[in-house]
Amino acid sequence: MLKKKLLKIILILNLLIIINTTDVIAISIIQKENIEINELDQVNEIIEENKINLEETENEEVDLKQIQEEVLETSAQVEELQIDSRIGLIYDRASGNVLYEKNGYKQTPMASTTKILTSIVVLENANLSDVVIVDSKAASIGGSRLGLKKNDKITVNDLLYGLMLCSGNDAAVALAIHVGGSIDGFANLMNEKAKELGLVNSHFVVPHGLDNEEHYTTAYELAKITDYALKIDKIKEIVGNRTATVYINDNPKTINNTNKLLGNVLGVYGVKTGFTNGAGRCLVTACKRDDLDIITVIIGADTSTIRSKDTIKLIEYAYKEFKIVNIKEIVEKQFTNWEQVNSGRIFINKGVNDKVKLNISSIPFKNMAIKKDEINKINVEINAIYYLEAPVKQGEILGNLKVVLNNKIISVLQIYSQEEIKKKDIKEYLTEFLRVF
Repeated sequence: MLKKKLLKIILILNLLIIINTTDVIAISIIQKENIEINELDQVNEIIEENKINLEETENEEVDLKQIQEEVLETSAQVEELQIDSRIGLIYDRASGNVLYEKNGYKQTPMASTTKILTSIVVLENANLSDVVIVDSKAASIGGSRLGLKKNDKITVNDLLYGLMLCSGNDAAVALAIHVGGSIDGFANLMNEKAKELGLVNSHFVVPHGLDNEEHYTTAYELAKITDYALKIDKIKEIVGNRTATVYINDNPKTINNTNKLLGNVLGVYGVKTGFTNGAGRCLVTACKRDDLDIITVIIGADTSTIRSKDTIKLIEYAYKEFKIVNIKEIVEKQFTNWEQVNSGRIFINKGVNDKVKLNISSIPFKNMAIKKDEINKINVEINAIYYLEAPVKQGEILGNLKVVLNNKIISVLQIYSQEEIKKKDIKEYLTEFLRVF
C-alpha cells in the first residue's frame, strides 16, 4: 500500500520538477496523501526505479557507420554545407575564428552542455579529493542521473565523471551546493566566469541545464567555453573516456559516456551531449586531425540521428575545406623583408641616432585555419611613418601591419620603436660641427 502511494507521489513530483514548480505545492501533495515524514526515505529508491529521464527519453539506435558513409558520399556532390539542426557552428581552436555558423550568435537554451561550464567552475573552486554528502535537493532532481540518494558520500572527482559522462543532474546539483553553497550561489560563480571569458550573450541560473527562461547562451560562446575547458587537463581527461568507474559510499559503479561519437569518429576527443524540450538535442564535439583542432556545436536537432549526422557533416566539411597555416611565420618573414628595405629610409630629425630599430606587437595566434582555395590570398600590408621628430620614446607606435585574407582584415599589429632615441643637445651639435673641421 505504501509503495503504491509513494509511486503516485513520485509521478506527481517528477512532473512538478519538469515544470519547475515550487516546493510548497509538493509539500501540500505529500500532506494530502498522508505520507509520513519518516516514509520519505523510501522516495529516492522509488525515484531511481521509476524516474523520468529527460536526457535519454529517446531510445533511438544511431548507426554512426552508415551516417559517416552517407555524409562522405553526399559531401562530394554538394558544394554548400547544409544542416537540419536549428543551430550549428565550427570553431577553430588555433585562432578562435568561426569557420561556419548557422544561427551561431543567437541566444538559445543549451540543455546539459551547460555542464561544461559547471565543470570549469567546480575545478577552479574545489579539490578533487573533497567528499560531498548528497542532500535532498540533489537526490530528488529529475532528468538524467548518476543515481545519488540522500546522504550518499562521493568525491568531487567522481561527481565530475558522473556530471560529464552520464550527464547526472544529481551530480550537478551536489557539486553546485558543495562549491557555491546553493544553486543561486553557484550560478553567481558561473556568471562571474562567463564575464571573465568575455561572454556577452550568456546567462546561467542552473548547473545542469534544465530549461529556464533566464538560462541561455549562443553556439559561439558555448564553443569559447568549451575551448577554455579543454585547456584544463582534468576536463579533457574526463570527456575523453567512454566509460569510468565511480565510487558511491565506497561502492563501485560503472558509467558510460552519452557521447556516441567518441571512439567512433576519427579524431573526436569529447565533449558533451544534451537534451531538453526547449533546447532540442545538442552536441558539443572536439575533434583533431593533424594540426587542425576544431570544436563543433549542434543545438536544436530533432533526433539523435540528426544530431550525430549534422555533427559529422560539420567535422568532414572542416577537414575537407580548411587547412592550418602558420600565420605568425608569414607575418615575421614579410616584416623582416620590409624592415631590411625600409628602416634606413626613416628619417629622425634632430635625433642622436639616425636609425630606428623596429619591432611588431605579438600576433594573437600562431596558426589559423584557412580555406584551402584562399591560402594564396594571404597578404601583409605595412604602413609606417618615414619622418620622425626626436625624441622618440621606446615603444612609440610608428605604424601598423595588417594581415589581410581575401580582402578581409584578420589581424592588425602595431609597429613600434624598440629603443628610445633622444634629441640632440648643444653638446652633440658642437661635436658634429667640430668633426667637419
